This record gives sequence, C-alpha cells and structure tokens, in this order.
Amino acid sequence: MVKAVVFDLDGTIGNTLPLCIAAFREAVEPYMDRALSDGDIIATFGPSEEGTIMQLIPDHYSEGVEAYLHHYARLHDRCPTPFDGIREIIDKLRSAGLTVALVTGKGARSCEITLARYGLSEVFDTIETGSPAGQRKKQGIEAVMAAYGLNPDELIYVGDAPGDIEVCHALGVPIVAAAWAETADPEALLPLCPHRIFHSVVDFNAYIDIEILGTGITGYK
Repeated sequence: MVKAVVFDLDGTIGNTLPLCIAAFREAVEPYMDRALSDGDIIATFGPSEEGTIMQLIPDHYSEGVEAYLHHYARLHDRCPTPFDGIREIIDKLRSAGLTVALVTGKGARSCEITLARYGLSEVFDTIETGSPAGQRKKQGIEAVMAAYGLNPDELIYVGDAPGDIEVCHALGVPIVAAAWAETADPEALLPLCPHRIFHSVVDFNAYIDIEILGTGITGYK
C-alpha cells in the first residue's frame, strides 16, 4: 500500500529547467571568456546550483551564487506556474491522508524561490534539497522513509531524469517517470524500466486515482 508520494521539482512539478539554464548563463558568462552552450551547463548538473557555480567559476563562487539566485528569481516569469494539474494532484493526495514530500537536487534557496512563486511553500510534509558536493537524491529519499517509517514499497517517487530511475531501483522504490516536460527524454527513460512512464499530467492523475487512491476509471496509458 502506497503511503507517500515523493516529487522531484525541475521538469516534474514545473518546466523550470530552461529557467535554470538561462539563469546560469546570465550569472556565469560575465566571469568567463566564452559563451556557454546548454550542453556545457547541463553537463555540470548533479550537485545543487552552488556545485555548478563552483565547477564553472570557482574563483568567483560567492558572486556567482548570488548572481544566479538574482537572475533565477528575475527570470521566473518565464515559468510562472506549475504544470497544469500538479497542484490539484498534490491537494488530492494530502486530502486522502498520504504523505507528500519533495526531494530535489536544487539548492534550498532556489527551491524556496520556486515554491513561493508556485504557492507550494506549505504543501509538502517534508523537503529534501540538493548539496553542492554532489547528487544526494538517494539520501533524500532515504530521509523521507526514515522520517515516516516507510518501507521502499510504501512510497513512489516521481521524477523526470534517468538518474532518478537509477536511484529508485537501487533503493527498491517504485519510480514514476515524468515525461511531460519539453525537456524530458522518453527514449533515455524507457530503457531504464521505470515502474510507470507518463507523457501527460492527465494520465498521471488517472494513475493516482486508480492505482494509488483506488478511485476513478481506467484508461490511462
């Protein structure tokens, strides 16, 4: 029986990955002698934003972090709301008495910016954010399980990245691959055998109703 649903943030709750890339470019390029491609920036992902800044401009770390957060907040109008239907799913899960958590690779400060903008600051029972030292989704999910006394099969994780699937497989946690963002790569997700993959929030919502809450009519893909 599923007792908790744990969400990723970027690319799962909102279409924030392009925003992250744009903010990194604005923050970092003034301290470099070249332009950065999207690929250059994405290749640094894993640690929180602070870790990315450290990789790209270690001699200007403090200024770079503050510049990133400034531009991330300034540019957030590019992604002003969560994906349609996500807030309704979260509210429905909470009303049904499930634990709803957030485990993201984002740093705490940028996470706060987005949750405040989306009106989601108070909806998660617990929030685990990233680390400048490297990927810590495994530790974040483990912290949620420990805090609520959950076995691996009593929660599902919802995330959009291949690394999310790998972490969940290592923990024995069912993983729902979120492939509804423009930045999702279903061809990279499918070979890793997620528990489910959904290309729309509508189909994910139907899955929640049928498989998690035991309501609704079959028909999701």
